[in-house]
Amino acid sequence: MVFSSPTFLFIFLPVVFLLSLALKKSVKLSNALLIVASLVFYAWGEPVYVLLMVVTTLFNYLAALCMGGSKKLKKLMLALVIVWDIGSLVLFKYTNLLVDTFNSVAGTSFALPQIALPIGISFFTFQALSYVIDVYRADARVNRNFFDILLFISLFPQLTAGPIIKYQDLEAQIRSRTLTAEKTAQGLRRFCFGLAKKALIANTLALVADKIFSLEAASVNAPIAWVGAISYMLQIYFDFSGYSDMAIGLGRVFGFEFKENFNYPYIALSMQDFWRRWHISLSTWFKLYVYIPLGGNRKGKVRAGINKMIVFLLTGLWHGASWSFALWGVYHGAFLMAESLGVLKTDRWPKLLRRIYVLLAVMLGFVLFRADSLAQAWLIISNMFAGWTFTATHVALLSSIVTPIVAITFAIAAFASTPFMHNKGERLSRKRPVWQGVIYTCAIVVFILSALNLSTAAYNPFIYFRF
Repeated sequence: MVFSSPTFLFIFLPVVFLLSLALKKSVKLSNALLIVASLVFYAWGEPVYVLLMVVTTLFNYLAALCMGGSKKLKKLMLALVIVWDIGSLVLFKYTNLLVDTFNSVAGTSFALPQIALPIGISFFTFQALSYVIDVYRADARVNRNFFDILLFISLFPQLTAGPIIKYQDLEAQIRSRTLTAEKTAQGLRRFCFGLAKKALIANTLALVADKIFSLEAASVNAPIAWVGAISYMLQIYFDFSGYSDMAIGLGRVFGFEFKENFNYPYIALSMQDFWRRWHISLSTWFKLYVYIPLGGNRKGKVRAGINKMIVFLLTGLWHGASWSFALWGVYHGAFLMAESLGVLKTDRWPKLLRRIYVLLAVMLGFVLFRADSLAQAWLIISNMFAGWTFTATHVALLSSIVTPIVAITFAIAAFASTPFMHNKGERLSRKRPVWQGVIYTCAIVVFILSALNLSTAAYNPFIYFRF
């Protein structure tokens, strides 16, 4: 089940919300409802793998319980958890890649096992692992209530595509929270705008990106390549940030406050700044559990650069079981390493040049991220800079792709990628309360438009579901 499906919007969410209102005076009953709802939500699309999530939760819960003993026992439990969690991730996500790579290197022909990828495994595995590591470090208290841990890991708003949440951020809210009309209204408003990002912007641009990335080489010239690259860069941002907005909004509807996962990354002034704004929860996870344990920046700039490269190699592989994703991670790691070592002294550049540098670097990286192969990525990138040939066929093709609706969507997406509209709305609503009503009215309008769009659109799940 996905947030943008009619089943979720018009059946699942209203039923769960009304039941939560009926049970709001009892946190225990509310938690029980959310656990059941979350398991149903996940089992709707993954009826078998819901057991994997529950068993993973149970294993991590028991391991954390055993960490009250000796140091040796704590280290043993931590090692077992890492083997279980990372092993499960490797088994389900990377087996095909490893077998295929082995066949290529060794010249063998082992059949690929074709193991189905459980939705959201990269997210709930990281959450479970962070809980046990924090208990091991004494950064979090052991919770002896299994159902609290199950709710933390399975909570449906953030279950399948994040944001990745630390247990300490939800611990107090699991035990005590309040549902208020104001929180509910704010949450639903955030959800509506997130849905609009997905249904009205991301889905529209997805059609453009998919069309261009499926073209034959002879059909791609510079303008078409640029349109394809920009389309996907905007699509993935509005798709994923839209999901995060919906998740944060739903959390608020049920009394939870999740941390922000995006902060207008396309206005970043450096690649380091970009990663402080993009998928913040993932960046934070890797910083806390990989970068700092490797030594962080405590052992000089060179070592810090190497540590960042390792982190981004892993970040790339986290996104997908393909060496192109690993290369995308190394690509970003190289920029961060160059910036941290002072090879790229972007802080001395004019602000406009810094923004162009980040947008161009990110865009080219996303071409690599989106392309089906390195050859296709090179085709798009090379044509962006060298494909300045025009034929009647190229002009006709570009005209058929960039329709008036697409052009308007491009303009809206570019504008909405900046904080101007959000900041202006906040200032106006503080000065004149009537603007609150205008903003809520806009939320209702875009929800209706999104629902109408989804009723006629082909199935188009969130990009990050496959990660």
